[in-house]
Amino acid sequence: MKPQKALNIRRWRRTNRVRKGVRGDAGRPRLSVYRSNAHLYCQVVDDESGRTLASASTRDKDLRDQVTKGGNCTAAKLVGEVIAQRAQAAGITQVKFDRGRYKYHGRVAELAEAARAAGLSF
Repeated sequence: MKPQKALNIRRWRRTNRVRKGVRGDAGRPRLSVYRSNAHLYCQVVDDESGRTLASASTRDKDLRDQVTKGGNCTAAKLVGEVIAQRAQAAGITQVKFDRGRYKYHGRVAELAEAARAAGLSF
């Protein structure tokens, strides 16, 4: 097997292993995080209906001015605060945190802490 294909399979397995225990519903949707080298994306998803209820990223127009580099912890804090505000505007106060294949460390942890501080509970 080619090395890149083996790496992708390991990533897919790690993602599914984390995600199988985190299933969002209407009462408590899933806060999903995607982290690239340059940016950070998160969205609140209702898995029963398959709808995205709120989203935020470092590429949003209103956040682009405030963030100089999207791949650092200060940007993650800002995205965490914004996703909490948008989720509360949609009537969501409790979520299940889906870190995907990423460790709860660095940018992912900063996003989660900022979302908690801004009023989301998980």
